[in-house]
Amino acid sequence: MNSRFILVILSIVILTMGCISHPHLSTQNLLIQISENDTHVVVKDDFGYIVTVKKYPKRIVSLAPSNTEILFALGLEDRIVGVTDYCNYPPEVLKLKSEGKVKSIGGYSTVDVERVVRLKPDLVVASYGNGFGVIKALKDFGIPVICLNPKNVTDVIRDVELIGIVCGVKENATKLVNWMKSEITRIKAKEHMWKPKIIHIVWNDPIWVSGRDTFVDDVISIAGGINAVNESGWVVISLEDLIRINPDIIIVNSGNGMSSKGKDIIYEWVISNSYLKRIKAVECGNVYVIDADLICRPSYRVIYAIEKISTIIDEAYEKVKACEVKS
Repeated sequence: MNSRFILVILSIVILTMGCISHPHLSTQNLLIQISENDTHVVVKDDFGYIVTVKKYPKRIVSLAPSNTEILFALGLEDRIVGVTDYCNYPPEVLKLKSEGKVKSIGGYSTVDVERVVRLKPDLVVASYGNGFGVIKALKDFGIPVICLNPKNVTDVIRDVELIGIVCGVKENATKLVNWMKSEITRIKAKEHMWKPKIIHIVWNDPIWVSGRDTFVDDVISIAGGINAVNESGWVVISLEDLIRINPDIIIVNSGNGMSSKGKDIIYEWVISNSYLKRIKAVECGNVYVIDADLICRPSYRVIYAIEKISTIIDEAYEKVKACEVKS
């Protein structure tokens, strides 16, 4: 695999996961709704921008797969006119694209501004990974742009509420948020037999892992585990570092690390690397593949990633006990 292809994969994966984020763009404790009248609603988005949107926008463009998932979950599929090449969930979005009812506006980090403008949207739901240049260009055309930049699961919940307010579907947003909160409460209430050290490998050459204060770190914590990486952000570690950390559980993204399609490249690398045989996770068979779309995208489906990891924690414990018996 050539280095350019690897760089492209890493850029997309890390951007999608919110790895490259602005240190001053915290979404916590921000007031969502500023004001509202008969024709407009004024909100503060995740970038801290004050945005005025005409009520009940009819032509919406989504610039990120996670945004598209939330928009569909809120029942706004009839208003969506544009999405990215990577928007593939729910399956209905692929059908609408194939029928030409929803247009593609380019890649996640390579948005074609002209295509977006031609769609004449009255709302664009953007993401940090789109880049400030794209966002500014769209604003310069007079298009209302709501920017999302969730850093954790709480921020995802806030963004669902934000979109619900902007698009006039508060009731649907409340239902989705209540479901997310109830699922989190249920999962947190589960009693695990242990609190394992978990490492999440984003890529293997070099070895990129999810550190503290990342979206995935929050997912691991809610599920009942401890992030085995002490550094903050998405960081590169050496093979020796991985062996030294000696995690109880290793979680890797499915497919090529960016999607669930094709061979599970990272998984195959972990289990076939002779140097990693000494790691507890490998020795006990506690290397797990998780759907890249679930763990990489800050949408409401992150609940399924949390549930998956919670289940993995219980399954891995049984394997560890079996390993102890053998030894």
